[in-house]
Amino acid sequence: MTVLETQDLVIDIPERPDGRALNLRMEPGQTWGILGPNGAGKSTLLHTLAGLKPPRSGDIQLDGTSLSRLRRGTVAQQLGIVFQERQDGFPATVLETALIGRHPFLSPWQLEGGNDLEMAENALEQLELSDLAERSVSTLSGGERQRVALATTLTQSPSVWLADEPTNHLDLRHQVAVMNLLSGQARAGRTVVLCLHDLNLAARWCDHLLLLYPDGEACWGEADSMLKPQALEQLYGQPLTWAEVDGAPVFVPS
Repeated sequence: MTVLETQDLVIDIPERPDGRALNLRMEPGQTWGILGPNGAGKSTLLHTLAGLKPPRSGDIQLDGTSLSRLRRGTVAQQLGIVFQERQDGFPATVLETALIGRHPFLSPWQLEGGNDLEMAENALEQLELSDLAERSVSTLSGGERQRVALATTLTQSPSVWLADEPTNHLDLRHQVAVMNLLSGQARAGRTVVLCLHDLNLAARWCDHLLLLYPDGEACWGEADSMLKPQALEQLYGQPLTWAEVDGAPVFVPS
């Protein structure tokens, strides 16, 4: 299984001075939540970890090899990303879109095979999209499109998941279902890294947290050590009240 590691990583946010260098080791079986207010750099960090945006300084490694030295096809076989927002590049059905997840494993002009189709159909079933398989993605709601994006990454079956607001546009039932699915990916030995706005989703499903502050400062560690009301109030600039429900802390604005 793949280990994602950063070495003295400083993300590049224009007009912001260097923040704290990140030295993170994200291991198989872990679920990392990245928390912070708007503008703190959560999405920028996720895109940097995916190799889609160069860092200001430092390095990112997959299993001890610098991301910059790996072929993009090799990276795509190990690392999957779910974007917060997406544009439909061309007309396609839900099933055709899910099958895009298999493209990193196909040679040029090679068509998907039976195993690829089975993986895509299984992913659609897990995201409750089987009945929409032949629908055009352009006709779907925002929440349905979000589940298609997750199904596409599930079809890809990467060792490392990078998901930017994976519960975006989803109703409460589907939020829980998606977080359970991602937690299941971690239990299966994959590394899961999530940018989240919902503090309570992070508190319930993440075992490690990275707190990003607007000035570039950061702290990270096991979730129990990060979920301190004083630290979270400083992070968001908002007083919080908290209680424990079913063994997990729940935070609400005071």
